[in-house]
Amino acid sequence: MRVLKTVILSLGLALAALPAAAEKLSLGQLSSYLNKLQQAKGAFTQINDDGTISTGTISLRRPGMARFDYNPPAQALVLAQGGEVAIFDRKTKQAPERYPLTNTPLSIILAKSVDLTRSGMVTGHSYDGTSTTIRARDPNRPEIGTIDLVFTSAPVELRQWVINDDAGGKTTVILGELDKNASLPHTVFSIQRELRRLGN
Repeated sequence: MRVLKTVILSLGLALAALPAAAEKLSLGQLSSYLNKLQQAKGAFTQINDDGTISTGTISLRRPGMARFDYNPPAQALVLAQGGEVAIFDRKTKQAPERYPLTNTPLSIILAKSVDLTRSGMVTGHSYDGTSTTIRARDPNRPEIGTIDLVFTSAPVELRQWVINDDAGGKTTVILGELDKNASLPHTVFSIQRELRRLGN
């Protein structure tokens, strides 16, 4: 009886410890994680709105810089740098499509300082027993759409995001393991360098 009581007590203590390691992450915790994520590189899988799938390598350097190298057959390159996003098609080698970074919810991740507790920024905050998901937007520009960020805990890691654009489309990016010690000089993200390389 004493043994059974000990087992039950031990099980109870173990179960009591579980929520601390696996519970909904607070907006403060998530803001802190993103602010500490200065640079990272890893593989990604992108599920487009039409159901097609692309893969490639993502590089991030905060604030304000990102690089998406798409694997064949896409052969696309997306660069964010200097407050601008440029989409290159390496197959056609034509001039890239360019627009302000502030026109995409991705600017929330790349901001110099992330504060998810800011009024009007987070419109959804949920937990499914495994991961914490928030829906965020630029409160000054809600018309550009939202981004759903999915995090796991212990340790806190960004695992995927879903960009919901103003036309109702969805683009999902699933991240592989991120190397936070990768060497990522500013030139890796240079739009001008890519333009020179293509002769534009």
